Formats: sequence, C-alpha cells, structure tokens
Amino acid sequence: MSDYQEYLLEREKIDHMLEKGYTIKDVQENLSGAFLTFEKLGEEAERLHIKTADARKYFSNLIFQQRQNV
Repeated sequence: MSDYQEYLLEREKIDHMLEKGYTIKDVQENLSGAFLTFEKLGEEAERLHIKTADARKYFSNLIFQQRQNV
C-alpha cells in the first residue's frame, strides 16, 4: 500500500470516529507513530494507531479546531 493510500485510510478512520461523536482526548507519540484516544460521553474510550506523518498533521489540526470550539 502506498503512503498516500495509508494516509487516506487513517484519515477516514479518524473522521469516522469524529462523525460518531467522539473527541480526541489524548495523544501518545512514539517512534512508530501516534496513539489517539477518543472519548464520548457514556461510551468506552477507543484508540487508533496513526503511522503516517500526513495523518499526524491532520489530527493535529483537528485538535486545534476542537480547542477553538470549546
């Protein structure tokens, strides 16, 4: 799978979680990517492993937007 295709898949997973009403609550980064923790009131937390640099930039922008809307 190309890097771009992997990015699109990761972006789709992030968008799907946000569409379900989850918000990004925590980010843990390491050498193999980033682990995003999503939370939704009354639901169990969900985690995603994000590997591509472009998807990491994408969720960083989403976090800034989330913080501005609070």
